[in-house]
Amino acid sequence: MRLGVTMFTTDLAMPVQDLARAAEERGFASLYVPEHTHIPVSRRTPPAAGQDVLPEEYKRTLDPLVALSFAAAATRRLRVGTGILLAAQRDPIVTAKAIATLDHLSGGRVVVGVGFGWNVEEIENHGVPYARRREVARRNLLAMRSLWRDEVASFDGFEPSWSWPKPVQDPPVYVGGAAGPKLFAHVAEYAEGWMPIGGKGIRAALPMLREACEKAGRPMAKVMPFGTLPTREKLDYYAGLGVEETVASLPSAPADTVLPILDDYARLIDCPA
Repeated sequence: MRLGVTMFTTDLAMPVQDLARAAEERGFASLYVPEHTHIPVSRRTPPAAGQDVLPEEYKRTLDPLVALSFAAAATRRLRVGTGILLAAQRDPIVTAKAIATLDHLSGGRVVVGVGFGWNVEEIENHGVPYARRREVARRNLLAMRSLWRDEVASFDGFEPSWSWPKPVQDPPVYVGGAAGPKLFAHVAEYAEGWMPIGGKGIRAALPMLREACEKAGRPMAKVMPFGTLPTREKLDYYAGLGVEETVASLPSAPADTVLPILDDYARLIDCPA
């Protein structure tokens, strides 16, 4: 069982390059950071996690790809990933280039966790109707995969084009979100795996995910529980389900708060699978 960590990287939290070094030194496999391009002042959309007040870190989130470039430069082995990239809110050509560049410079260490978003105002500010965000995200991911893989890439919306550098690897894509046929259809079509936020309900969802993959004629997708509060029992349970990596949640806070928690999590890394 590999253990990674995720934290809202902000201008007030532990610097991402310091967190990356600390995670690698303690044996963690990966570091994931989230994305919010901006947060409209309107509270028309209530917080997704049900809070009365949206946490401060949502307003202050660093750009994930810039932040991960610092994390990658500060480490040698640590995999760096988005958790999650809001694919419907991004230009696919520019984003594909940025991810390919990050993968090239890091020696093939990038993981792309993607999601559809929950903040209606944020999504609409990008010119995307909320009801079409899944459709737009799918189109953008397929376009990015063409740009990463093909010498001459083309997709609906842009003409046949060259785009280098190519990534060192074919960056693995994980789709975040709650279990369901719509989400699993996305996973089966263009992703390597499912990133269940919080990690609940995995056992019950596995037959539906397996069915979606079989229908698409592809192997079973990987499952990576994301943003969990890990315990030895929980990690053993996930391992029994075939999970190879779990991502633990860290608070968005300065180093004196984060490092003791990171030390506690590090004691679980060598737990038997």
